[in-house]
Amino acid sequence: MAEVVIKSGREKSILNKHPWVFSGAIERIEGAFQDGDVVDLVSHRGEFLARGYLNTRSQITVRILTWQEEEVNTSFWERRLKRAVCSREGLFKRGETEAIRLVNAESDGLPGLVVDRYGDYLIVQFLTLGIEKHKGEIVEILRELLNPRGIYERSDVDVRYKEGLSYARGVLWGREPPERLLIREYGLRFWVDVKKGHKTGFYLDQRENRHKVVNFAEGAEVLNCFAYTGAFGVYALWGGARRVIHVESSAEALAMAEANVELNGFPVHREDFVVGDVFQVLREYRDEGRQFDLIVLDPPKFAFSRDQIPDAIRGYKDINMLAMQLLRPGGVLFTFSCSGLVPPQLFQKAVFWASIDARREACVLEKLSQAPDHPFALNFPEGEYLKGFILRVW
Repeated sequence: MAEVVIKSGREKSILNKHPWVFSGAIERIEGAFQDGDVVDLVSHRGEFLARGYLNTRSQITVRILTWQEEEVNTSFWERRLKRAVCSREGLFKRGETEAIRLVNAESDGLPGLVVDRYGDYLIVQFLTLGIEKHKGEIVEILRELLNPRGIYERSDVDVRYKEGLSYARGVLWGREPPERLLIREYGLRFWVDVKKGHKTGFYLDQRENRHKVVNFAEGAEVLNCFAYTGAFGVYALWGGARRVIHVESSAEALAMAEANVELNGFPVHREDFVVGDVFQVLREYRDEGRQFDLIVLDPPKFAFSRDQIPDAIRGYKDINMLAMQLLRPGGVLFTFSCSGLVPPQLFQKAVFWASIDARREACVLEKLSQAPDHPFALNFPEGEYLKGFILRVW
């Protein structure tokens, strides 16, 4: 097994059990290796530090699997997968949801691996070269452990290119999921496209935040921005909203939103499903003098690299300013950032600056984060990627 020698003075993050080792911390690599191999991390004095998999193509050169001198074999993967699945027990009452994240990558000690369960199907993502090399045995363990109807891969994300991998999508075992998969969540039903939809088909990380919308929706006129397949809007209707307007750039996603509204027994008004750029639509609504009682801002990731953070902050400031200008006095804003590179404090500042520019006062009713089946480890704060606020705006 090759050894990755860490520069003197650069061991601290490894000793603190952070799972990422960047190229700048590495002094040299001793022994033969191929990218994707499991390697030992050692100090400049030769002391064992950790064990993980290596990819010299990636800025994150080593992703740590264990800080123990244990063999990384089939038994290792089986123990880690069982621990991840068992850690979700008790999070939800029986029947509350049929869709749950079972493996959340680094935060479950399985860097590069995501496993979501939608009813009888597992949707998996192998995001790094190191985890890709163990795909076969991981799929077999998941099959034996969870007995799904089928295991479907959604490794069609850009991060794979940084690992020297191409997109991968398709059946890994068992039956192929249908074009539309029906799931239940807190008494509501949703169609999900697990084969082509965003992420693995549905924003499972927003489950509890969607449910909170119900408390503010009765009698409200609601604007659901970046609506995707309409889940926040369906919850608002369930909570008694008198009208919900969905704004989304994808006509295909909005068609699914219409289907989800209808599926739950609410009337479908075509004029309430608006295809367009959210920034532009909100400016048009502002110029028209329109107002709403409740607005949801759940934009896609704005920052994919550190040099994009300033532009991302400008984007968050702009979109929140527009939303505040559209709220009636005393209205409620649900606002989110899923950019993991944007820390919570910086996102809060962007929303504050938006309130100044909008000339509105806002107070935080509640801070929001990702659902409990998307945990983040204390030694991996980057895992807290989703942050949000419920704001009362005056």
